[in-house]
Amino acid sequence: MKDYIEERAIAIANYIIDHNATVRQTAKKFGISKSTVHKDVTERLEDINPSLAAQARVVLEVNKSERHIRGGMATREKYQHRLAICSKEED
Repeated sequence: MKDYIEERAIAIANYIIDHNATVRQTAKKFGISKSTVHKDVTERLEDINPSLAAQARVVLEVNKSERHIRGGMATREKYQHRLAICSKEED
């Protein structure tokens, strides 16, 4: 494995752990795809630093278990915002 890939995998894991970041947030921060983030953390990092991989995986599992809640909250905010706009238009 190339050195820059190993360094990226370690940096990604540290970012996820330090910021409690989701795969999507991490991908945006590093300018890479979600699948690359996932592969770096679950596969590549396992060979480089297994303990760091385990820590990052814990954060990702928590985020995965909470994603339906975040999605519901986002939908709720979306419709509340639309309701507020419609209310202003009626005035």
